[in-house]
Amino acid sequence: MDDLLIKFFSNTGYALMDYRNLIMICIGLICIYLAIAKKCEPLLLVPIGFGILLGNIPVFPGFGLSLYEDGSVLHLLYFGVTTGLYPSLVFLGLGAMTDFSSLLRQPGFMLLGAAAQIGIFFTLLGALFFGFEPKEAASIAIIGGADGPTSIFLTARLAPHLIGPVAIAAYSYMALIPVIQPPIMKLLTTHEERLIRMDALREVSKRGRIIFPIIALLLCCFTAPASLPLLGMFFFGNLLKESTVTERLANTARTAIIDFATILLGVIVGASTQADRFLTKQSLGIFILGAIAFSIATASGIIFAKIMNLFMKQKINPLLGAAGVSAVPGSAREAHLMGLKEDNTNFLLMHAIACNSSGVIGSAIAAGVLWNFFS
Repeated sequence: MDDLLIKFFSNTGYALMDYRNLIMICIGLICIYLAIAKKCEPLLLVPIGFGILLGNIPVFPGFGLSLYEDGSVLHLLYFGVTTGLYPSLVFLGLGAMTDFSSLLRQPGFMLLGAAAQIGIFFTLLGALFFGFEPKEAASIAIIGGADGPTSIFLTARLAPHLIGPVAIAAYSYMALIPVIQPPIMKLLTTHEERLIRMDALREVSKRGRIIFPIIALLLCCFTAPASLPLLGMFFFGNLLKESTVTERLANTARTAIIDFATILLGVIVGASTQADRFLTKQSLGIFILGAIAFSIATASGIIFAKIMNLFMKQKINPLLGAAGVSAVPGSAREAHLMGLKEDNTNFLLMHAIACNSSGVIGSAIAAGVLWNFFS
């Protein structure tokens, strides 16, 4: 009987636990606390935090329980991450929720979305300098786009062993937008610039809204064919929305499908952060470089807006450049709130959404370019 009890205990998580599992479990609990108590991106942090707990309960090797064991349930669900299935479904839902009217009214704002991607390529060079392999450097650099699904998609293609730290870093910085972006916006703009008012938006015809996702798909995916899995679903979802004859499909895409994909993506990405694979010097480097990437992307958009103002009669509020990153709608909201702090009658939200939606497209194209180049 004693032998049986000893054998039973040796197969429990208590016996297999080490300090690294405890550290990761604490990180998971912090994510859940921030999501519930502080309302920090709860739709992202609750699944990820719970997934971290799930992935760091020690299991006996060979039982078919670990995410990294062939045939386990978690490994089968992980298939949707490594193949890019979940990110593509998220993009389908995002497309069905996105209104491109503000971007169509001000197509020049596409340049701000493109400028914000500069952070990706600067960080690529930085990661190479610090000794990361080219494919790893590309996966780290895409964090600068502040788009979790895009980061996961590219990392799954180029450096699948980094999915855990890259995904956690990308989603962490998305949740920390209210902390990271405002100081950069204030540092790089003057009080007078933050007071700049934007013209009222003109109307966009229904025909224009229907044609846009078709033309945008052709232009973007002919330019960067590797972005097709993401942008194809993104623009398809938008066409479902704008056509008005497939409202039931559009509603399913922006509710049931995106919720399903977000739940599984968050939980499985969290579960992939097993302590022995996550707590490494490499992961720390990824978090540092990711923060640099996101900061450079924010600054690049602001600086480019200021450069555009040198050649434009109608000036652009540089705060809108910070919304050029792909963090929808967080970065647009922060640009709007910063403008309201300077003048509580200066409403920048719809203009910021235009930059934000172009940032989504820009980050997906950047991911396609990196995938094509480094594959």
